[in-house]
Amino acid sequence: MPTVLPSAGNEPLRNYQLLTSLVVPRAIAWVSSVSADGVANLAPHSFFTVASTNPPVIAFTSVTEKDTVRNVSATGRFTVSLVTDATWRSANATSINLPPEHDEFAETGTPVEPGTTHDVPRPANSPAHLECTLREIHPVGNCFMVLGDVQAFVLDDAVLDASGRPSVTALAPVAKLGADEWSHLGEVFSEPRPRYQA
Repeated sequence: MPTVLPSAGNEPLRNYQLLTSLVVPRAIAWVSSVSADGVANLAPHSFFTVASTNPPVIAFTSVTEKDTVRNVSATGRFTVSLVTDATWRSANATSINLPPEHDEFAETGTPVEPGTTHDVPRPANSPAHLECTLREIHPVGNCFMVLGDVQAFVLDDAVLDASGRPSVTALAPVAKLGADEWSHLGEVFSEPRPRYQA
């Protein structure tokens, strides 16, 4: 017999544990932002996805209103950088719960470079960045879903294939799983989608 756990009977932490262990693997948005006072912030958010392709819009969710949400709300700008085999330890280090007046780049020794289309700095050791402006923030339960319009895709030439498309093997993204678990890309396989023909 299966174990049935009605969500209404669970403590919030238990629901969080179940969701983050079942909705896997999850891409990680390594979000950089700047406070209204000009303090840089860098933090990983593993509730991350595409919201629209035309226009290009991404979404990430913050569990509670952390510094990232307050900064993006105040300035209307942020950058999402990719977390990879080479950067996941840096990304994990920036998850530290520093007070808002502290700069995660400086505190963790994460290399920093200036933004291209706006003044938000980004981690220099990531090969791919999505520079965004704020579309809207949706409060959902104890979380805040942030939607951003992608103003520019900033990509290292080394991760592009001959057609100019990012190569997933060259990117070597890392995913978040449950608890303190992470995952490398693993085997990559291809299968065309079926097409209906009348």
